Amino acid sequence: MNFLKIFVRNLVKGPSTIPFPFAPAWTPERMRGRIQFKLQSCTGCRACEQVCAPGAIRFDKTPEGLRFMRWHNTCVFCGMCEFYCPTDAISQSDDWHMAHAVGEKYGMAIREVIPYIACTGCGMKTLASAPNPVGVAPPFTPEEIEQQRNLCPACRKKALAERGVQS
Repeated sequence: MNFLKIFVRNLVKGPSTIPFPFAPAWTPERMRGRIQFKLQSCTGCRACEQVCAPGAIRFDKTPEGLRFMRWHNTCVFCGMCEFYCPTDAISQSDDWHMAHAVGEKYGMAIREVIPYIACTGCGMKTLASAPNPVGVAPPFTPEEIEQQRNLCPACRKKALAERGVQS
């Protein structure tokens, strides 16, 4: 008899599951989901690669520059990469909707390249990475960030010394 009460209640109330992936699903606040990567903010320090326990983040040197690769199907969404990134180049969104067909698993990755450029100070081949603004006072202006991006590490250090900043 108990079964009939439950059966009738479920018929009246309707389904208790969410229609994901066919309709929007509720997402709790502060849910850790898909990683977002901002190439313009990356310094190439590789701190995120060092703290990624499952190995979802990799940096490879290529002829074009330093390649950042992030595999979503390997990530456990622990947030360590975001926590240790000194320039906020990595952040976690609340997008957890990552259902995909097996054939699309290689598309579930972020692939970005920090290109090589010629240093505007000495002409040496260097990465066009963002300067690390941690501990720089007064803070960089957007123009200074672009100037620093086009310098090699030795020329950056020299430019900071001329600016009056100890690195």
